[in-house]
Amino acid sequence: MSKPRIKKGDRVLVIAGKDKGATGRVLEVLTDRDKVVVEGVNRIKKHTKVGQTARGAKTGGIVTTEAGIHISNVMLAVEKDGKRVGTRVGIREEQVERGGRTKTSRVRVAKRTGEDI
Repeated sequence: MSKPRIKKGDRVLVIAGKDKGATGRVLEVLTDRDKVVVEGVNRIKKHTKVGQTARGAKTGGIVTTEAGIHISNVMLAVEKDGKRVGTRVGIREEQVERGGRTKTSRVRVAKRTGEDI
């Protein structure tokens, strides 16, 4: 798959799966598996081994955490008319003047609203 257009920190809308319609912030992008970890979405219970820390506190038990969700099941979320809606992501190139030299900069653009992300 090509480079993902969703990045860490983006607000996304889940469009498929058990959490369809939920929004959350991207905590991590797993490019090798084409997955993203979204805050508050696809929560699982993980059983961890009971151990002891250096100070003597016990750790372990059942921990609730977020699991990865396939990147095709999320869309970037933008504000439109006071509602949070999903949008596709486009790329726009613009010329930037830096130190007397012109460089090309790539900017992510929301297809639905036309604004920069």
